[in-house]
Amino acid sequence: MRLGAALPMDFSLYYFANQDTADHDPAKYRLILESARWADQHGFARLWTPERHFHSFGGLSPNPAVLCAALAATTQRIQLCAGSVVLPLHDPIRVAEEWAVVDNLSAGRVGLGVACGWVPNDFVIGGNQDKFDRRKQVFEASIAALRALWRGEAQRVRNPQGQEIEVRTLPRPVQRELPLWLTAAANPETFRLAGTLGANVLTHLLGQTLDGLAEKIGAYRAAYQAAGHVGRGVVTLMLHTFVGEDDDAVHELVRAPMKRYLQGSLSLAAAHICSVPFLQRADQIDLAKVTPQEVDAVLEASFEKYFHLSGLFGSHARCLDMVDRVAAADVDEIACLIDYGVPPDQVLASLEHLNVVRILANPKRVPAAC
Repeated sequence: MRLGAALPMDFSLYYFANQDTADHDPAKYRLILESARWADQHGFARLWTPERHFHSFGGLSPNPAVLCAALAATTQRIQLCAGSVVLPLHDPIRVAEEWAVVDNLSAGRVGLGVACGWVPNDFVIGGNQDKFDRRKQVFEASIAALRALWRGEAQRVRNPQGQEIEVRTLPRPVQRELPLWLTAAANPETFRLAGTLGANVLTHLLGQTLDGLAEKIGAYRAAYQAAGHVGRGVVTLMLHTFVGEDDDAVHELVRAPMKRYLQGSLSLAAAHICSVPFLQRADQIDLAKVTPQEVDAVLEASFEKYFHLSGLFGSHARCLDMVDRVAAADVDEIACLIDYGVPPDQVLASLEHLNVVRILANPKRVPAAC
């Protein structure tokens, strides 16, 4: 168990629901709104909302600024974060404007995760098709522009009449500097870039192990220090989460919802399967040609990998062991993804168990509420 650990471990809630296109339930945001209020009252660090387009995965949040504006009105202390804005899809002027509104509505509680994007179809938005191949260059330039605009610096742009003008965005945000996370997957260069820029890191275990992640975090810390930034940065790790009283009972409860969730995006599941140790010839599977039985085997194996290696699942003791493993990789925050298909009432009830894990993982902290 994580008792007397040298560094604290923050806990947050992360939302990435698989939204059925046929779902017209007017209460589809209930779990987000109620769990957000609960997390705000119980000392959790952040709420994370994605930007997703044209796909059921994350489909409740095509614009995280809109969702975070709603959360700003119903919370008081917790930080409200995008996880993540696909920056090359947007003019940094608009990003600065929208999130400055949320920063004001929340009295300075905004944090922004940004990503360069990887889904080609997303780039039809705003006529950005030409940006896909050069999205990494656009990404870095947009980060610099966004930070400057947030600080109140003028940006020179050309209007439709061909005139060069200077613009400054309004409203002015509450926070002088924008808390920024770079979303990083398996590419070590993204971790190094985040360190060089003095940004935080938002990552996951899709296609990577904790041991591999630890190496990348080491590279991030080194780049952060080499660039002369104060502190050491923050590494946030997203983990699918459900905490209960019994390991077997949790396994049975989350198995079917997680498999349905993974089936919503077999391409994401496939990235996991290559590292599943107990599925033979996983790297040779072509998901476009497999039978329903083979698909089920893939989903079953992927679920087992999540449950045993890549998630925060099970009893208090089992989850504390996972927190220890995550802490050993030098992670600062666990972002608990909770909306993957378990019925909302059961998820909301399980949050009390998650809070027990949070408190036991941080014995030197005084919890905000119990």
